[in-house]
Amino acid sequence: MIRGIRVKAGLVRWLLAASVLQPFEARAEWQPVEQVQTYSVTGSSGAALYDSIGERGPELGGARAVAHTTFKLTWTRKYERRGNTCVLAVARPKLIITYTLPKPATKLTTATQVSWATFIAGIEKHERVHGDYIKEMVRDIEAMSVGFSADDDPGCSKIRVELTKRLGELSARQRQQGRDFDKVEMSEGGNIRRLVLQLVNGP
Repeated sequence: MIRGIRVKAGLVRWLLAASVLQPFEARAEWQPVEQVQTYSVTGSSGAALYDSIGERGPELGGARAVAHTTFKLTWTRKYERRGNTCVLAVARPKLIITYTLPKPATKLTTATQVSWATFIAGIEKHERVHGDYIKEMVRDIEAMSVGFSADDDPGCSKIRVELTKRLGELSARQRQQGRDFDKVEMSEGGNIRRLVLQLVNGP
């Protein structure tokens, strides 16, 4: 997720954010659904387009984002009682990842279009890394869940508490991966900083 981002007097403000976590669901032999949503920006130059991003980008935590990645993850689960043990026999995910990116509302001049194409390709590549982290988390959850069991749990209640704890740990790891990645990308000399400065200083 890339936040922030207004250019005034040659200064770039950087605000970091992690990908938004939303509730879950699932499916066997699953494949994630990845989709792109856009919001319109206006301007005839790179600087003007970037300024429009600062005005129109998705609002997150009181600040505007250039782009961000969200997901919806739901699960189909089947618990089985085996004697006094409860076993999670089935855990199938359904994952939808949404990348939100800016898109010019009108046709750009050739020079500005070239600058924009480089910028947006880099931004989308960044966001899809966040998507990769999310897919990795879901695969880890699936691997951990199937066959997970709790002894002395004929009502299959203890297993749900322990499962929630384990899922929280995996989710926290994914969010930290995203924060660490953003920190590197947005640091001095980082890829996102370079992309923004090239756009703003270009045609």
